[in-house]
Amino acid sequence: MQEPSIFTRIINGEIPSHKIYEDDNTIAILDIHPVQPGHVLVVSKRQIDHFEDLPDDLYHAVWATVKKVARHQNEVLGRGRIGVSVVGTDVPHAHVHLIPFDKSSQLHVVLDLSAEPDNVALAAMAQRLKM
Repeated sequence: MQEPSIFTRIINGEIPSHKIYEDDNTIAILDIHPVQPGHVLVVSKRQIDHFEDLPDDLYHAVWATVKKVARHQNEVLGRGRIGVSVVGTDVPHAHVHLIPFDKSSQLHVVLDLSAEPDNVALAAMAQRLKM
């Protein structure tokens, strides 16, 4: 049996998160190491490693949530664009990154992933983006 990913543990309530949206199939949470303020992860509630292996109904549910959350990010944050990225190497659980930005250079940021998350800033952003 597959070990629960950090996202599965968040979905199960074992690990806290800054949740902004949830439905039967997906959850949207703030990335704890945001590329830009308001960086959201849309996660399938079913733990499947490879995005392309999601069953069609779940695949469509993820993309419907991506669209809904991206529109909301734009309304609330007023940035020029929402970058969409499916990387799949950091957590073995299908998810989509939504990164608000104005210039493409804002997407190419080197992050210190060992730094402690700024939970005060994340909580404030979660309040702004909560749907």
